[in-house]
Amino acid sequence: MLKDLVQKNRSYRRFYQNVEISKNDLIELVDLARYASSAKNNQPLKYYISNTGEINNKIFDTLAWAGYLKDWAGPQEGEKPSAYIIVFIDKNITDNNYCDHNLAVQNILLGAVEKKFGGCIIAAFNRKKIKEIVNSGENIEPLLVLALGKPKEEVNLYEINPGDDIKYWRNSEQIHQVPKRKLKDILL
Repeated sequence: MLKDLVQKNRSYRRFYQNVEISKNDLIELVDLARYASSAKNNQPLKYYISNTGEINNKIFDTLAWAGYLKDWAGPQEGEKPSAYIIVFIDKNITDNNYCDHNLAVQNILLGAVEKKFGGCIIAAFNRKKIKEIVNSGENIEPLLVLALGKPKEEVNLYEINPGDDIKYWRNSEQIHQVPKRKLKDILL
């Protein structure tokens, strides 16, 4: 059921690094992105996939992880993503991606959950280094990096009251806690 996929689609930041995501699986996920709605039907997004150690390590070194977890520098060796999909905009098509990348990424992540994987959308990364790694060219600009793998962490959602802290955190068992506003508090 769609609701189950949506609820399982969390921001996972620790993975079983040795569990491979095949190139074919990554291509299937990008194919799901291709079906997302696109403003003016411009379809300006391009994708780069990686599931090899050498390139993965280069991509990993450009990323910033979990801004609210101040005492955590990111996944340790053995917990790093086993694959990445980098989302680019082709400025030869348009300078404005509107919300296309968000729709496409949601399709990718729901597809990943269906395949028993998980991911994390990362917008904090070194764009210049990503362009160098991918050799994307002058008019192809990176928008987001999706870190993907088999999740190695549990994520717990819990409801909060108006005014409560919305920052995610980890408890003493290292279970990732994610506060969510109640439905009644977001309906106008």
